[in-house]
Amino acid sequence: MTGAATGSTVPRRQLGRYLRELRTNARLTVQAAAKALEWSEAKMWRIETGQTSLRSHDVELMCRVYGAPEDLKVALMGLAKETKGKGWWHAYGDVIPDGFDLFIGLEGAAVSREEYSSELIPGLFQTPDYARAVIRNNTRLHDEEIERRVELRIQRQTLVTRPTAPPRLRVALNEAVIRRAIGGTAVMTAQLDHLSELNDRSNVSIRVVPFSSGAHQGLDTGSFILMRFPTTGDGRNHEPPTVYVQGFTGALYLDKPSEIDRYAEAFKTIWDNALPCGASSALFREIAREMNGP
Repeated sequence: MTGAATGSTVPRRQLGRYLRELRTNARLTVQAAAKALEWSEAKMWRIETGQTSLRSHDVELMCRVYGAPEDLKVALMGLAKETKGKGWWHAYGDVIPDGFDLFIGLEGAAVSREEYSSELIPGLFQTPDYARAVIRNNTRLHDEEIERRVELRIQRQTLVTRPTAPPRLRVALNEAVIRRAIGGTAVMTAQLDHLSELNDRSNVSIRVVPFSSGAHQGLDTGSFILMRFPTTGDGRNHEPPTVYVQGFTGALYLDKPSEIDRYAEAFKTIWDNALPCGASSALFREIAREMNGP
């Protein structure tokens, strides 16, 4: 997997993970490694979590401090060059929230995505008018920035319909999501029609968790996205499965096997409690009719 295909995100995270493992094997704490490299601990954290690109020279220095074998050092220096690649979303750097470029890169690289949304239609499925209404809710933004963010969101959606290897998307929506008239009834009915159309795509499955299902796992998890990535010929992951959880002041990226297992199990429970895709599409159309009135 190259930077040209997925932007700089995946190579950055791969490199960060390898460097973290080397530091751990060398029995160095982040504080001790930072001191030896004459860097800040914050810089070390950014490197190991894939938040920043690296120069080959910096990787060489880290490998020397960690006592890495020569062949691994050369390989990691080559990987560092890939972290300089830029994805299409960098043209929107002025409006991408801090840290969200990491998510966009992972989103574009994923081969499958399982998502539970408790409050809003997911960004990949939003119509421009719905997206505009959601983004406008942030009163700190000017009209021009709102439009740029809408444009970015719509551009992200091209991965849903791309002709080559579109990701497999399974999305469960809390019933409140489709009954909340974001942007007014006209905007919301158009959004519901769009969901019905998306549900006809072979790579998209959208289900509604009805109020009648009572308590379910989504009440505990809140909204989340579980992304999985391509594997190598021998079945190994190019990139570990990752759970993305968006909070009010920041985001969490979880990739420990135990965390992935818990979220995967939670999604299965939510999915099993949801209406089938056909019944969900029928509900979209029914609510749209109710909103339009007699």
